[in-house]
Amino acid sequence: MLRTLLTIGAVAFVGLLALKLAFGLLGPLVGLLLWLSALAFKLALVGVVAYVALRVISPSTAERLTSGFRK
Repeated sequence: MLRTLLTIGAVAFVGLLALKLAFGLLGPLVGLLLWLSALAFKLALVGVVAYVALRVISPSTAERLTSGFRK
């Protein structure tokens, strides 16, 4: 029983060290990844708004644009 408790404690300790390593050293990289993801989302949102506006203003141009990307 004592061996089981020590094993669980050791695994928990290793897990905490892994989390500290992941969020301590890799924290800036995770932050950069989240920032780039947010930037990509904003750019995609601007693209969708521009496409919808183009679709409303000039449907034929929007269709040519769409067919150009499908090739």
